[in-house]
Amino acid sequence: MIGLVILAAGASTRMGKPKQLLTFGGKTLIRNSALIALESLAAESIVVLGANYAQIMPEIQHLSINEKFLKIVENPTWDEGMASSVRMGIELLAQSKNRLEAVIFMLCDQPFANTEIINELITTFRRTQSWVVACTYQNGVTGVPALFSKEVFPTLLALKGDMGARKIIHQFADNMTTIPFPKGDIDIDTPEAYAALLEKFV
Repeated sequence: MIGLVILAAGASTRMGKPKQLLTFGGKTLIRNSALIALESLAAESIVVLGANYAQIMPEIQHLSINEKFLKIVENPTWDEGMASSVRMGIELLAQSKNRLEAVIFMLCDQPFANTEIINELITTFRRTQSWVVACTYQNGVTGVPALFSKEVFPTLLALKGDMGARKIIHQFADNMTTIPFPKGDIDIDTPEAYAALLEKFV
């Protein structure tokens, strides 16, 4: 079983309001990410919320596609940093009745992520059995969305503070395969970045 975790627990302090609820392409960022997950080949999908949980949760609570449903969880220690959400996602997926083979982590603030990218991560993993399958952006950076096999879980579960999955990708460079995601470097952290995105792509 391959699971997927959307990491969306942050407080969006640089944005000044929940970026999960910003709209792009007619949908909020969190709803777009949730639909990508449900439409993908991932067997189970979890959204980890934290700050502004009550405000964000209604945006995705009733989503389902082909009888696939999201599991929405609140991370009470979200202010520790992203590592706590990474740990929570793995631990919850590991409770599934199916044996967990790998986990994909994605963020909701990469507006050009799509189901095809998630599915390519999964099919590449099945073909190569690499411990890590990650995305390479047009600026040469390797990052998320990324898939981590069960061999990497102990390292992910040992993360602390604001260290996310992206931080450990290169620890497994010898057992990593990458796929192209040219616009993966476009994310939304500030009002200026959001305004630039809308000006350029809307």
